[in-house]
Amino acid sequence: MLAMQLLIVLVVLVGVAAVSLAQSNARFRDTEGRRALAVAEQLAVTSGVRVAAASNGAPAFLSQAQSTVTSGASFSGSTYVLVAVRDRRIIASSDPLPKMTTARVQATDAFLGRSWIGQDEDTGAALAMAPIINVGTRETDGVVAVGRQYPSLLANLREALPNLLTYLGIASLLGVAGSLLLARTVKRQTLGLEPREITGLVEQREALLHGIKEGVLAVDLQRRITMVNDQAAHLLGIPLASAGQALGEVDGTGRLLEIFDGPERTTDQILPLHGRVLTLSRMPVRSHGRQIGWVATFRDRTELLELQRELDLTRNTTDTLRAQAHEFSNRMHIVSGLVELGEYEEVLRYIQQVAADQTELTAGVTARVADPAVAALLIAKSSQAVERGVTFEIEPGSLLPRLDERLATDVSTVLGNLVDNALDAAAGGPDPFVAVQVLERDGAVRIQVRDSGPGVDGAMQHRVFAHGFSTKNSESGEHGIGLALVRVICRKRGGDVTVHNDAGAVFVATLPMLAPAVRT
Repeated sequence: MLAMQLLIVLVVLVGVAAVSLAQSNARFRDTEGRRALAVAEQLAVTSGVRVAAASNGAPAFLSQAQSTVTSGASFSGSTYVLVAVRDRRIIASSDPLPKMTTARVQATDAFLGRSWIGQDEDTGAALAMAPIINVGTRETDGVVAVGRQYPSLLANLREALPNLLTYLGIASLLGVAGSLLLARTVKRQTLGLEPREITGLVEQREALLHGIKEGVLAVDLQRRITMVNDQAAHLLGIPLASAGQALGEVDGTGRLLEIFDGPERTTDQILPLHGRVLTLSRMPVRSHGRQIGWVATFRDRTELLELQRELDLTRNTTDTLRAQAHEFSNRMHIVSGLVELGEYEEVLRYIQQVAADQTELTAGVTARVADPAVAALLIAKSSQAVERGVTFEIEPGSLLPRLDERLATDVSTVLGNLVDNALDAAAGGPDPFVAVQVLERDGAVRIQVRDSGPGVDGAMQHRVFAHGFSTKNSESGEHGIGLALVRVICRKRGGDVTVHNDAGAVFVATLPMLAPAVRT
């Protein structure tokens, strides 16, 4: 910083010195030109010069003209003085002249009766010419030319030195004051850091941003990318060297523009993109109380949601076994009581009835649902509904063929989460029921789950699938994942899930049989 200040002061001093010398030189040139013209005009009206010019250089008058020219040059301190007549002949001169100087004098417009000030191109001297006017005819009989050599650079410097020292002193004060003010401003804006420290911080920032596993994307108010790290470029499918470009230029789908629409701040929002499931957090960037853009962070939760799906299947299996164990325990208590009472025939009829009910349930499900995984899930949910006192119904229109393993897993996850939410909503209400319809239509699996619960408020229908949103009041466990997972799975396969109210909530999910190609 000190070196920069000294450099600023030095530049200011050199500039002031150069300007001062240039002004002094221009002043000298103007002064010498005017002095030369004054000498020329004075000699042009002397009798010896006028008579010699009027006679067009007659020999009888040349000596007087030569004497006048020589004395005039000596007296005025001019470099040379000469007299030329109408035919451009030089009739008197204080000093032998170069041919180019003679030609310069002969070509001048001073013979037209106008005084002239210029520069001798050969010697670099100031050159002035005054016409010799005939008193009687008022015509130009000739011209007087006077040349005065400019002072040397040292003479100019000596002449300008007093003012130059004053200017340099003022410039030094201004330069020092300006450099100190600049240093103070820079220090304040850089929090007192030196340039080397700022460079180190920038390098550390770049290394940190490109080294973290979370994707970071920053844009300005015009949606131009101001910063993107390696992970964000990988997750979003955009070039790493895209800083300065608009989002629309690097992403033709328009999905990235949607990220920065809506509320100013978003936390852990689910974003299916390019075959991945991302969580998005967005916040505004402010400087001095004014918003200058947004920054968004991305985390890849695809593997986590795959694990969540497997855990859901395991939980469903566990719940099924628990419900069946509970139901079996109750039935065994009934059988044990009847045996103790000696009601052996009643025991036989009860066992036959239980077997018939189970056979009817299994046959009713498998007759409509050919896929074993989905059929087993429906049977398990039926047992859970009985345990919770909820009527569980598979609607007659249900008809599902056998599915491939991947689609069967997706359908089971979506169906299990929707039924669990329906059971929670219906339980405890009057005449609780849950109705399920699952069928294959137009190349997609359509799942509809109705319940007798209070439904979903219209203002919340657009938020019910957001990660973290839940209407349940529980002090343990994380809620708001199930419906968010349902939407992610549906959209990942190219489908979607919606909700509306019809004497309760009605959720409709569609999962295409053929999933779109995953973009890597």
